[in-house]
Amino acid sequence: MSYNVLTGSLPSSLFNLSSLCTFSVHKNYLSGSFLDVDLCHSWPRLQFLSLTDNKFTGQLPYLSNCTELVILSLSQNKFVGKIPVDIGNFKNLEELYLDFNGLTGTIPPTIGNLSSLKSLGLTQNNVKGSIPRDLGRLSRLVKFLIRRNGLSGPVPPEIFNISSLQVIEASDNALSGKFPSSSAVRLPSIEFISFANNKITGHVPSYFANFTKLHSFQVKNNSLYGPIPKNFELVLSENPLNGTIPNSFGNSSSPLQLFCIDKCQIKGHIPKGIGSLKSLTRLCWANNNLSGNIPESIGGLERLQRLNLGNNSIEGSIPDELCLLRNLGELSLQNNKISESIPTCIGNLIHLQSVFLSSKRLTSSVPLGLWDLENLLFLDLSINSFYGNLPPRLSKLNAIQEIDLSQNQFTGNISSTIGSLQTLSSLNLSHNFFTGSVPQTFCDQLKGLELLDLSFNNLSGAIPKCLEKLKFLNYLNLSFNYLSGEVPSGGRFLNFSAQSFLENKVLCGRREFGVPPCTTHRTQKSKVATRLLAKYVLPAIASTLILIALCYMLTRYGERKRGKTSSSAEQLTTVEHIVISYQELRQATNDFCERNLLGVGSFGSVYKGILSNGITIAVKVLKLEMEGAVKSFDAECKVWRTNRHRNLVKVITTCSSPEIRALVLQYMSNGSLEKWLYSHNYCLSILQRVSMLIDIASALEYLHHGHAETVVHCDVKPGNVLLDEDMVAHLADFGLAKILAKNKDATQTRTIGTVGYAAPEYGSAGKVSRSGDVYSFGIMLLEIMARKKPTDEMFAGEVTLRQWVNVSIPDNVLEVVDAGLLSLEEGRDMFATESILMFILEIGLRCSEEVAEDRMDIKDVVPKLKKIKVALQE
Repeated sequence: MSYNVLTGSLPSSLFNLSSLCTFSVHKNYLSGSFLDVDLCHSWPRLQFLSLTDNKFTGQLPYLSNCTELVILSLSQNKFVGKIPVDIGNFKNLEELYLDFNGLTGTIPPTIGNLSSLKSLGLTQNNVKGSIPRDLGRLSRLVKFLIRRNGLSGPVPPEIFNISSLQVIEASDNALSGKFPSSSAVRLPSIEFISFANNKITGHVPSYFANFTKLHSFQVKNNSLYGPIPKNFELVLSENPLNGTIPNSFGNSSSPLQLFCIDKCQIKGHIPKGIGSLKSLTRLCWANNNLSGNIPESIGGLERLQRLNLGNNSIEGSIPDELCLLRNLGELSLQNNKISESIPTCIGNLIHLQSVFLSSKRLTSSVPLGLWDLENLLFLDLSINSFYGNLPPRLSKLNAIQEIDLSQNQFTGNISSTIGSLQTLSSLNLSHNFFTGSVPQTFCDQLKGLELLDLSFNNLSGAIPKCLEKLKFLNYLNLSFNYLSGEVPSGGRFLNFSAQSFLENKVLCGRREFGVPPCTTHRTQKSKVATRLLAKYVLPAIASTLILIALCYMLTRYGERKRGKTSSSAEQLTTVEHIVISYQELRQATNDFCERNLLGVGSFGSVYKGILSNGITIAVKVLKLEMEGAVKSFDAECKVWRTNRHRNLVKVITTCSSPEIRALVLQYMSNGSLEKWLYSHNYCLSILQRVSMLIDIASALEYLHHGHAETVVHCDVKPGNVLLDEDMVAHLADFGLAKILAKNKDATQTRTIGTVGYAAPEYGSAGKVSRSGDVYSFGIMLLEIMARKKPTDEMFAGEVTLRQWVNVSIPDNVLEVVDAGLLSLEEGRDMFATESILMFILEIGLRCSEEVAEDRMDIKDVVPKLKKIKVALQE
């Protein structure tokens, strides 16, 4: 009954089929448990049982007396509990699949009694402990699949002595130790080995190269070092190999197909004879310290499909021989020292889908053949010195999704044929010398456009009103041009701010866009009417209004004297500066009693208070005896003097005297994000967490880019994020904040932020910059999604929160996020949920890069998070 759309539980009448030998309901929607069912009693002749890919729950079915069972497949359900010890009674069992469930406990050593077992599948459960040495007695075992569990300790050498083994898949665990010596290894049939994402140390054993059937050896992200073996598929990425690529690779006729050593601290040159690896289909040597030139012999890699040498120190030019790689689909050479031009023959590579050549040193015009690559999906030529016009023939890029030509020297009009690229989602032409107008054709067919950046050019004319039709446009930047006329205000423009339209001298429109209001053209008759109004009517109206205003002010003054002001907290914040005495603060907080204490920080304490008019406030009182307290108070006052934003906690007024320095703040009824994050009574949903991240990122975007003075918060963390009654997040506590001088990107400070959140350059050199805030935001994002503090005891060693998350993407996303999230998302498609979580975590990782220049700008974070929020709301 496999591959149907069966729902509900199994009918009890099925258990009357006493002669049943085979029962398979693979891939349905069946549910229920087997708590009160003895399948072996009901089906004593059972040989084949498959319940795979359903929704069965509870403990594993009781099967210990099914002595004739040959195949048992219970994968992809919701079974929980431990693997029963008596599972070792199935003497005839050949295949055992328990993958993708919620099983816990350890691997029972009794599995070693299954003398007929050929396949053992335990992938993606919560099984922990060590691998039993007893499994070495499975002399007929062919497949050993234990990926994505919590297994630890060394791999028993007995496993490497099972001569029948073809596949060992043990990635994504916590296995440690070293590979055994060559004398203890006998794997003549082995074809595939993966120990990726573990803690294995020592040298990469050279004896693996002697296994003639081995085609893939994957040990990325361990702690292996030493020389690189050869003669099979190599995936050694993210190990500290710290060596060079042997020249012998250049003299090999190996059938090597995959060679990945990215992030391995590899140095030296690319072997000149690399072209002899005729079978190679993928070469990924990115993120190392490679130098020298790309050898001309690379043209001999006739089967190569993906070439990734990005983020190294490779010099020289791109050799013409690269055009001999007729099967090439990806060319990634970004962030090297490559110079000169792109080979004119690049148009011959008709299978190219991705071209990443951001380099800083490439020059000349772009070869016309590049615009003829009809399969191209991603094109990045940014940060170079390319010049010339965009040709009409770029309309042939009919599959293109992203184009980035920013920071070059392109001139002329923006080709209207770009409007025909229906699949385009991202277009960045910023920092060039384009002239003319924004093409109207952008509105017609670019229906899926999400990012449009035309800033820092010489564009003129009006902003096409039809851009309002682009319903997926999340990021728009038209700043620093010569655009004129009214800024459109409908559609997605409702979400844009002044940051999208800076330094365009003659734009007009809504106040939120940072431009003056538009004036209307009146007829001569209306002008006469206006003059009459100005001369006779308006003075009379003005006099009346002034009289009313004076009466109102006198009334309000009397009410204040009698203590009858409004109870609305917002009314306090609308007054420019309200005077509240020290005595009033003492009365409001019941003399700062401990019962009203909301929290304690480095330089002071925060108390809840209620003024005589009933308004609830928060009072931050500085500890004047603390060194730096007065400086902290002055810093906050200086920041708040010029900053107002919906996601910043409002300062109502200050109180400064010899006895006290205090800030009177808007009261946040739901307390700090830290309190909610680690609450045992409530779990924030993904949508709530993303909404809060958008709030925080928006506040930082305002501080970093919102006006002339750049403010760096210097202490972004969940404890400094407060939630109002609607769970809207507000950034608070500017005691460590710094205002950067105009046209300055960074400054120095002796004040250190919170451990775990402070950027590396902040702690080591006292360097304060916007990217430091972005780092803290990235760490906080990871904390919010994982519900793990960066100072958690599990990160006491060399592993950090960021590293822990980084090694879990993309395969182990669900293992690092807060378990409570998944229980709240049960109604959502799990694959979609995992994808969304991965996108969120990737933003956190990009924000928290070790090198400041590699981090995202906060203004790029906001639209990405908003896009994720839209996906969550669908």
